[in-house]
Amino acid sequence: MKNPELATGDIEVQATKLAVVGPAATPAIPVARGKGEELPAEELRLKYRHLDLRRPEMQANLMLRHRLLQRARRTLSELEFVEIETPILTKPTPEGARDYLVPSRVHPGEFYALPQSPQIYKQLLMVAGFDQPEFTQIDLEASFVGMDDVLGYVEAVLVDLWDEGGHTIARPFPRMTWREAMERYGTDKPDLRYDLPIVDWTAQVKPLGVPFFESALRDGARVRGLAVKGGGALSRKDVDQLADAAKQLGGAGLAWVKRQGEQISGSVGKHFTAEALGGIGVGDGDVGLMTVGPDRVTSPVLHRVRQEVIQRLGVKPKIAHAFTWVVDFPLFEPDPETGKPVFAHHPFTAPHPDDVARLETDPFSCRALHYDAVDNGNELGSGSIRITDPAVQRRVFAHLGLSSVEIDARFGFLLNGLQAGAPPHGGFAIGFDRTTMLLAGAGSLRDVIAFPKTTTARALFEGAPSPANPADLAELHLEVKP
Repeated sequence: MKNPELATGDIEVQATKLAVVGPAATPAIPVARGKGEELPAEELRLKYRHLDLRRPEMQANLMLRHRLLQRARRTLSELEFVEIETPILTKPTPEGARDYLVPSRVHPGEFYALPQSPQIYKQLLMVAGFDQPEFTQIDLEASFVGMDDVLGYVEAVLVDLWDEGGHTIARPFPRMTWREAMERYGTDKPDLRYDLPIVDWTAQVKPLGVPFFESALRDGARVRGLAVKGGGALSRKDVDQLADAAKQLGGAGLAWVKRQGEQISGSVGKHFTAEALGGIGVGDGDVGLMTVGPDRVTSPVLHRVRQEVIQRLGVKPKIAHAFTWVVDFPLFEPDPETGKPVFAHHPFTAPHPDDVARLETDPFSCRALHYDAVDNGNELGSGSIRITDPAVQRRVFAHLGLSSVEIDARFGFLLNGLQAGAPPHGGFAIGFDRTTMLLAGAGSLRDVIAFPKTTTARALFEGAPSPANPADLAELHLEVKP
């Protein structure tokens, strides 16, 4: 009997003998899923990962991951990159994430760090004369390059990866500055599949005398909003939920005005005429959604509202994959508590050459030679041109509040390397797990990693982390305090 649900459904097997080659307990979770059957809870799937990995969907994800890795290696090799392994035990450095520490068995009281990336080692390899680019996994570095060169390398890899996943992507990718992305989309990871930009309406609404806006238009606050084509289909419940989302993100709320024929309604509808609505791009059957405040508040609010509106209205994307580069990021950003400069990405990113003179007087206005690759609102990876002048590197470290003694203690080996003469160099790291997840159409990064951790950094299958043996702790000169 044929079974169209199976790949081997045209083959019928008639057993003449049955031999047990190994005992097996009843599986704790199903290893096959029929049509319409729900998956077990993710926590169970992670706890019994050896069973979960039997599912055809998981095996297909890992096979895709394998093909993508091989394609990336082949592409980079064809571009004359050299694969070099860098240490996995190194010195703690502030690269944007907290390191795990590994105690030394032979040096009591001293620790290694598990590095988040091989960043410093990549730079030192450039100093060592590897003018051919270098990459570890998909973390690449190249000497005697500028930003355009690095973006070209990365585009070649991404186009080939998407080709391996069955998608044809055109290059070169368009570019936009960080400031433009924040202004038009409220995020540095814009989803460009949809035509729904954020617009500054301050000048248009100021003469209307809307109380909701007048009380807040001070200290650099602006009225910004979205002119939603066909937004008249949004219900009052939809708008109320959007307003709640805006308040949850710290916004003042969400004002709205809807036009249907000659009828104008909404929370601020009485202040608008058809002509005024036309001035902000709201036509018949449309809705205007707006908020007021400083950009640091209105940008994330309107980004969230934009996403929600697209989903609620079922807006069709104009293109399947909208790749873009976001460039000219700020070099520093203010610490939320102290207001002092902290590095926006990592402290080895070179300042824009036009802005170096302002490092001391106006650090927040300095742009970085940093770039992100974005597809459909997902960041695929980041990179930058690096600082090669040890004096500039010291100035950046000083802006982060490090003393000369601390700089030498923590980064002396890097500065010594730069003083030997560093070629201009830059690099990029592709988020390979996320790339694989997107191409597999998976709902979670954990679905494309064989043995992943939970969001609380636990390995449920292996039962890690776990308490250490007291004898092992004594050998490492460690004591665990309750």
